[in-house]
Parts: sequence; C-alpha cells; structure tokens
Amino acid sequence: MKDKVRKGEIDWFITLVPMGVILFLAGLFFVFSEQSNAVIGQVRFFFGDTLGSYYLIIGLGIFILSLYLAFSRYGDIVLGSPDEKPKYSFFAWGSMMFTCGLAADILFYSFSEWVMYATNPHIAELGSVIDWAGVFPLFHWSLIPWAFYLVLAVAFGFMLHVRKRNRQKYSEACRPLLGKHTEGWGGRIIDLLAVFALLAGTATTFSVATPLMATAIGGLLGIELDRVLVTIAILVVTCIVYTYSLLHGMRGISILANLCMYLFFGLLAAVFLFGGQTKFILEVGVQSMGKMMNHFIELSTFTDPLRTSNFPQDWTIYYWAYWMVWCVASPFFIGQISRGRTVRQTILGGYVFGVGSTLVSFIVLGNYSMGLQMREMADFIAYYEQTGDLYGMIIEMVQTLPMAKLALVWLLATMIAFYATSFDSIALIASCYSYRRLEEGQQPHKLIELMWCILLIVLPVALLFSESSMSNIQSVSIIAAFPIAMVILLIMASFLKDAKAYLEETGRKRESM
Repeated sequence: MKDKVRKGEIDWFITLVPMGVILFLAGLFFVFSEQSNAVIGQVRFFFGDTLGSYYLIIGLGIFILSLYLAFSRYGDIVLGSPDEKPKYSFFAWGSMMFTCGLAADILFYSFSEWVMYATNPHIAELGSVIDWAGVFPLFHWSLIPWAFYLVLAVAFGFMLHVRKRNRQKYSEACRPLLGKHTEGWGGRIIDLLAVFALLAGTATTFSVATPLMATAIGGLLGIELDRVLVTIAILVVTCIVYTYSLLHGMRGISILANLCMYLFFGLLAAVFLFGGQTKFILEVGVQSMGKMMNHFIELSTFTDPLRTSNFPQDWTIYYWAYWMVWCVASPFFIGQISRGRTVRQTILGGYVFGVGSTLVSFIVLGNYSMGLQMREMADFIAYYEQTGDLYGMIIEMVQTLPMAKLALVWLLATMIAFYATSFDSIALIASCYSYRRLEEGQQPHKLIELMWCILLIVLPVALLFSESSMSNIQSVSIIAAFPIAMVILLIMASFLKDAKAYLEETGRKRESM
C-alpha cells in the first residue's frame, strides 16, 4: 500500500520536463556536435568572463558564512531532537560525505592538475612551477568548495530533521522566505533549476574523468582502444554498480562508501610509501599549504582584469560553478546522514574529514609526479604540451610506480567505487525530487530510482560522442551555476531566518519550564 501511495505522489512535472530537455540536448550534441559546442563556448564566455566576479564573491561569502554558523549560537542547533545522537560513526559519516561529494574527479585532477597550471602563463607571472603549481589544486578543492556543501547541508538537515518537512526539494528550503509561493510557480522554477544543475554537474563529472578509465584499460592490455566506445561501456558498467547499490538502500551506500575509502587511502599510502618521492611530497605539500593559507583572500578575489592569462576565468570561476551545481545533491545527502549532529559538528567535521582527505589526495598524487618532473626523472609537462592528452599523461605517471600493472588495476577499482558511491547518493536525491512529498523513513519507488540511475548517464554519453573539449564540458557547469547561485543565497537567507526563530522558540520553552 505504501508503494502505491508513493507512486501516486510522483511530481510528473519535475520528473518529465528535465528528462525531456536532457534527451533533447543529448540529441543536439549527438547530431549537431560542432554547432552545439560553438554555442556552449559563446554562452560560457558571457557567464564566466563578463560576469565572473559574481562567482568569486559568492564563493568567498559562503566560506565566511560557514565560519559564522559554526562559531555562533547557530552552531549549537542539533539536526534532530535536542538530545539526539548521531546515527553513524564519524568514519562512516565522513566516508559517505566525502565519496558522495567528489566522485572520481579527485583522482583525475590529483594526478594532472599541477601540470595544467605549470603550462599556464599565470604561474610564470607568480614565480616558479615548484612554488605555485601545487598551491592552486589545494585552493580549488578545499575550503570554499566544501563551504558550499556544508552550509547547505546544515540548512537541508535543519529542514528535514528539525522542522520535519516532507518535501525534499530545493524550494522547500526557501519556504521561510517564499511562504505560500513555495508550492506555486516560484517554487517550481527553483526546483527545475535545481534538477538541471544536478544533471549538468553529473554530465561534467562523468565526461571529464571516465576517459581516464578507458585509457587505463588500454594501458593494462597494452593496446590502443577506441576511447569513446570503451568510456561508454565503462559508464554502463558503473551505472549497473551504483544502481545495484542504490536499490539496496542506505546500507548498500554505506558499505560501498567504506570500501571506496579503503581503496582510496590504500592507493595514496602505496604512492607515498613506495613511489620514491616521500620527502618531496611532504616538503612541497607543507610549502603549498602555507602559501595557500597565506594568500587565501588574494587567490579568492583575483579577477585578472587585464586578462594577461585568463587564469581565474579558466579555473577558479569554473571550479566555484562546478561546486555550485553539485550542491543540489551532495548537501542534501550530507544533511540526511548528519541527523543527530550539531551544526558546528557538521561544518567543522566536514572540514576535517572532507577537506583533509581532499588535501591529502592532491599533496600525495600531485607531488609524486611533480617530484619526478623536478628531478628530471620524467617530463610530463612536455608530454602534455606535445600531445594535449591528459589521460595518456596520467597513465604514464602511474606506470612509473613499482608494480605498475597492479597500480593501474587499483586506480580503476578506486575510480569505479568513487563513481558508484557518488552517483547512488545522487540518484537517491534525484528520486526524492520526483515526489511531491516523502515522509520520513520512506524511500522512492524502485522504478523511479532506476529511471534516474539511467538518466544520469545520458548527457555524459552525448558529450562524449560530440567530442566536446575540456573547456566546453566545463562550460555546462558554469552556465547552470549562474541561476542556482541565486537560489543558494535564498536558501541561506531562509535558513538564518528559520534558525533564529527556532532558537527563540526553544529559549522560551526553557524559560517556561
């Protein structure tokens, strides 16, 4: 009976409109690949170049807000009943949070990002490669990105576990300000923007990193494969894995997240201990951390007004947009699993586990290959400049490790685990979006979950077939993030208003007792 009730509560407008648009866009990318790529590039220039400061201001503002929430009176609010305890241990909670928020992109960029910066004119403006190429990966993947996740996670956790609201949508988080308009056209537009942003984020993630897995398989077999076809096969296999996990509920997601973390930290430990660059990794890591913290405000507000390198337009603005579109699913999931934790514990714990694990990945994997470059044991910069093939370059890096074949297998397994863990949580949140209401403890119908699991790979497949450049793949996130950033600001204003009212309510209750 419960399943029938849930089927009747499906919000077909929010479910079918995004599905139709995504299938339409996928068709355009497939049939008119050159023209669609050109249009995307032009639209990206307008949002990322002309209006780029918008993204930078919001990013820094959200980070400052996260600190305010953690250390103000709002930090004492429990995401649940006042005396409730966390459902998950810190490691299980942190594992699910970390893996749902980053996907396999972290491995792709941990290996390759310093090389892309080393070839950028902005690094030459600042100084040397060894001084700055390792700083920007830490900056672009740490405090501000996780601030986006964590401030929204506490807003959604408050909405779900304190206010007990049963509409698991972006618009519901805006109810304190929207009021009766939440279920009108204002709320509908917000929810449509959220679903489109969700699909844009998943398209960017799948399109950027999955070709690395195809290249790794080619490296293992010692033959050159059709990268596009193999990548699509990998997308299908990954879809099967995360669909299987999701259909087994939160227990399946938790088990997969723990497995992913063991594989991930096992890979980092092997590179750190046996790669022969341990001292270089540590010393450059400490130096890069110091530079990042020392120049944090400067890096957060650099706009390159004369466009001598276009560095913030190509990188910082793209990254802030990327985190914004991922903010549709990841914070909702983090909010769900943070029941029983205080706002302070959620934010600071997220920074410790999420940011800490991210920094370790970039310091170990990035500085390993940089150490080989600086000691002239390899020339990855020349490889990239001559071929433009980041995927082949990463495989070259992995093949310098002892027992390279095993390292490639380990890398593949870790990437599949990352993707599966990220996308089963995303498919779960997207499935919840398909319902007008979903009571606490209820799960979406299995067919709705299956539909979203499949839909999440449609646009990435189209982008791969259209052979979109890295720039155009990034553009999908930049375009989708522009309106969703306004919604994020609206959600945070709503949370502050509602949390203030809640503190006043509980204060009056304590006084009357």
